[in-house]
Amino acid sequence: MSACPEVSVLLPCRDAQDTVAEALHSVLAEREVALEVIAVDDGSRDESARVIAAIASADARIRVVRTGGVGIARALQVAADTARAPLLARMDADDVSLPGRLRAQVEALRADATLAAIGTRVEAFPEHVVAEGLRKYVSWQNTLLAAADHRRQLFVESPLCHPSVMLRADALARVGGYRDGPFPEDYDLWLRFDAAGFTLAKLPAVLLRWRHRSERATLCDPRYARERFLALKAPHLARRLAAQARPIDIWGAGPTGKQLARALEPHGVRAARFIDIDRRKIGGTARGAPVVAPEQLQAPGAHWVVVALGARGARDLARAALDELGHCEGEDYLCAS
Repeated sequence: MSACPEVSVLLPCRDAQDTVAEALHSVLAEREVALEVIAVDDGSRDESARVIAAIASADARIRVVRTGGVGIARALQVAADTARAPLLARMDADDVSLPGRLRAQVEALRADATLAAIGTRVEAFPEHVVAEGLRKYVSWQNTLLAAADHRRQLFVESPLCHPSVMLRADALARVGGYRDGPFPEDYDLWLRFDAAGFTLAKLPAVLLRWRHRSERATLCDPRYARERFLALKAPHLARRLAAQARPIDIWGAGPTGKQLARALEPHGVRAARFIDIDRRKIGGTARGAPVVAPEQLQAPGAHWVVVALGARGARDLARAALDELGHCEGEDYLCAS
């Protein structure tokens, strides 16, 4: 393998003997892109290493690295450091990349120099494992396409499915690479890309089948707990809010709004007011700030509003009310959770 590839596929694997062959073959089938696959065996105790080695012996595009069990963030950084291509595609050992994905992502990144990462819409499977909450998350994530969509919704939830993404290697290096810590490594990276002035986007086609298991990390790993997401996003959200140079209103005096306010305070952002529709809360205080009714909202430009509501459908109702008052999402308010 002498010629430099266009794309390096970063594929960490641990104990995925039943699925890693399908994952590898799905990316290797894409012949329109000059690629290499950095297959990282991160301490597998099953037959994964043997499966990978057998496929690698028949396809020189696979480069095998062994890390001994350092965890996904460190394994990914090892893969990124090993990669030779200027573009890095992510892939997990239990997912399926669909035809045309890599070529479409290469073209999207070449067309827009501001993009650090381009994802795709995804299909979660198998059906019997995909619970209602995950189904709603995938549906929400799949609605975000343009860079402006991702920037507006960045503080609601992680807007990209990590194994569907292609990254610029130089952008990853510029923000310090993958970080290992008590937080989701992908969301941490999207937040740092945004802070560095890069943008994120998504292709409109479903180009990855995202496999789920009952023991998947996103369902049981403490790094993916709400508290970890909140601690991770708070300094970045505070930076975004401080740039507005306006008093901050938080729409939601319930647990979600108060938890967000508490997370922002160490970073120099305090709520001037809380907005709530609950008449029992209006007239009281939350975190030392008055709780007022939506009718007391000023014209656009006076305050910046953060919609922080946990009840189903409540965020959309608040968004509709703000839009009706002439507030523009991304310019006068944003949603967070």
